[in-house]
Amino acid sequence: MQNRRALTVGMVTLVTFVAFEAVAVTAAMPTVARALDGVPLYGFAFGGPLATSLIAMVLAGSWSDRRGPAQPTAIGVALFCLGLLIAGLAPDMWIFVAGRLVQGFGGGLVTVALYVVVGRAYPNEQHPRVFSALAAAWVLPAVAGPAVAGLIVEHIGWRWVFLLVVIVSVPAMLLIWPQVRSVTAPPSERTVNRRVPWAVGAAVSLGLLYFGGQHVDLAALVYLATGLVGVVVCAPRLLPRGTFAARRGLPSVVLLRGLSGAAFLQTDVFIPLMLTRERGLSPSLAGLTLTAGAVFWSAGSWVQARQAQRLTAATRLRIGLAAITVGVLSAVALVVTAAPVAVVLAGWAVGGFGMGLAYPTMSALVLSLSKPGTQGANSSALQVGDALLTTTVLAAGGSLFAVLVDGPGPAAYLAAFGVALVPALLGVWVAGRTAQQKVGDDEGEDTHRIPEEVGGVERHAERQPSEHAVRG
Repeated sequence: MQNRRALTVGMVTLVTFVAFEAVAVTAAMPTVARALDGVPLYGFAFGGPLATSLIAMVLAGSWSDRRGPAQPTAIGVALFCLGLLIAGLAPDMWIFVAGRLVQGFGGGLVTVALYVVVGRAYPNEQHPRVFSALAAAWVLPAVAGPAVAGLIVEHIGWRWVFLLVVIVSVPAMLLIWPQVRSVTAPPSERTVNRRVPWAVGAAVSLGLLYFGGQHVDLAALVYLATGLVGVVVCAPRLLPRGTFAARRGLPSVVLLRGLSGAAFLQTDVFIPLMLTRERGLSPSLAGLTLTAGAVFWSAGSWVQARQAQRLTAATRLRIGLAAITVGVLSAVALVVTAAPVAVVLAGWAVGGFGMGLAYPTMSALVLSLSKPGTQGANSSALQVGDALLTTTVLAAGGSLFAVLVDGPGPAAYLAAFGVALVPALLGVWVAGRTAQQKVGDDEGEDTHRIPEEVGGVERHAERQPSEHAVRG
């Protein structure tokens, strides 16, 4: 028990610093771009780490299943810190971007490896509490991160936004290392991971979507069309079969993770913009909506951890997605000039609460639906699905907004929030399909057979859900 407590504290500390860096870099990047004369690479500095993290997530899944999570965790933290050092000491923007690429790859390894650590180091009944603690680790950085980063940039220098995270991440890694090293992998065949080329293709496609969303010309159509084709071709190779058909069990959990993240982030991006441009609020006042969402996200995580035995996972997910839908609708209502700003403030708090209910529940549910030896691959699929769907929705919403923003009326904001409403509503339906289906039901035994490519060999793994999974 004492070892698990130290492991939990170490993981929460590490995630807190990773979260701070993710939030703080947004505040520091304008200064970085000016200081390094790198405004043309501004978008790549954000999109590049996402692409490399996607590749790392796929690699980390099979790696953790074959060798255990210790190696990908240690190497991931090392690369994350190396990337921060390169970025923090960069003499020009190209070197800075290179550091961000290394950092993103390391972060992708750590993200998946820590899921496997939770799956193998804690009993099933403790998974909701552990994932709630990890979700709560994002709250303080989300609330205080931009302000703290601004003070660091103003009084110490932008480089220390990156360098300070290295200094505090190393002790956190040393704290969890003895427990992580003791988590071993179950016996499995050593095979080649054939999904990595598809992950590279998906990463390039996401980059094209990202760049397409930054243009309003013919080039945007080329970027977006090529990127969408690439995602459509590559995504099915990286996710459980039946994901996009919302097949019951694991495929629906993976799909729901992407839908919820896409709906929330698409709305989260445009609320402050609308409040500052259309309602005349200062950036700090507009940011209160994001703070409310972050705080209530933590509250939702706290509630789900303590109600996990009272409400089934499917019920918590339905409530969570319904709450996210309410949050999106509050943003839609704000388009009406007569609607008070308090509507979106309250609505986004409800949406954040819904994310707090849904995210840890999905994380725990994936582990309970995974056999030993497949937790890495399935955790990887959860993260990859989130990245793929969120980026695709952001690209679609951002492109529509860019086309309509100079037109009359609120059409651009209605389009942006309307794009977010689609995955939110679809998620309410998909939430009911996350429970494992019994053999003999209308979709038959095939719904239990979840194909995976673990170590590059596609196979059908028969899922026998645990008691915790049955209750979900």
